[in-house]
Parts: sequence; C-alpha cells; structure tokens
Amino acid sequence: MKQAAQPYFHFDGNCREAMEFYGQLFGGKLEIMTIGESSAKEQFSKDLYDQVLHSHLQNGDFFIMASDMCGMGELTPGNSVDINLNCTSEEEINHLYKQLAEGGKILDELKEQFWGALFAMVTDRFGVRWMLSFDKK
Repeated sequence: MKQAAQPYFHFDGNCREAMEFYGQLFGGKLEIMTIGESSAKEQFSKDLYDQVLHSHLQNGDFFIMASDMCGMGELTPGNSVDINLNCTSEEEINHLYKQLAEGGKILDELKEQFWGALFAMVTDRFGVRWMLSFDKK
C-alpha cells in the first residue's frame, strides 16, 4: 500500500478567500470549483451555488485541498480538517474503508462519485475524519 495523504480543510463560506491567501503565500497552481460550476449542482440548494465544492493548491510536493461546508452542518472544532488518502486500488480502498469505519461512523458511504472516483468519508473510532479516494482512471 502506498497512499498519498493530504490535509483537507473545511471552511464556513470563506474557502475561496483562504485558498487564494494560501496560493499567494505558498505559490503553485490553485484550482477552485464552486457548487454552481459542478455537474452535481442539482444535489444542492441554489443558495449554496457560490460555495466552494472543491479546491486544491499544489506546488511540487506541497498539496492541500479544501471546501466550504456546503450545507454539511456547522463548522466546529474537530470537523475543520480531514485526512485524505488517495488509494492505489479498489482492494485497498475497500480494506481501509472497512477498517476505519469499524467502531466509527460512516459520513459518506463508499461509492462511485460524479467525478469518476470511488470515494467515502468516515470518522474512525478515535474521532479522526478520513476521506478515502480511488481514481479508477
């Protein structure tokens, strides 16, 4: 197993401002997608269309991702950062999903998403939030 782990930050409506600040601070390539720009926009209320669904900043090996809460509840200590694991196979993501969910809480079941990856979110039994992803391409 060789996962790449990156921090994934959650913001309360100011994700664009934060990521633009980090882009100026750290340099690199910044990409931002709002809910209204995504093919999943029908799954959200129109008042959320300006919120950031996903963003990432990369400068060499430096890589961070972020989004607004996007109607997923209030931002509180403990849910502002997830650890994202990019898995290398379906077997690996299935194994990690099962192990991390055991005794924890499934936030988003493992399933194929609109961007073509298998994806899940879980909080493990220690309270750590994990995002698991396997790009099937």
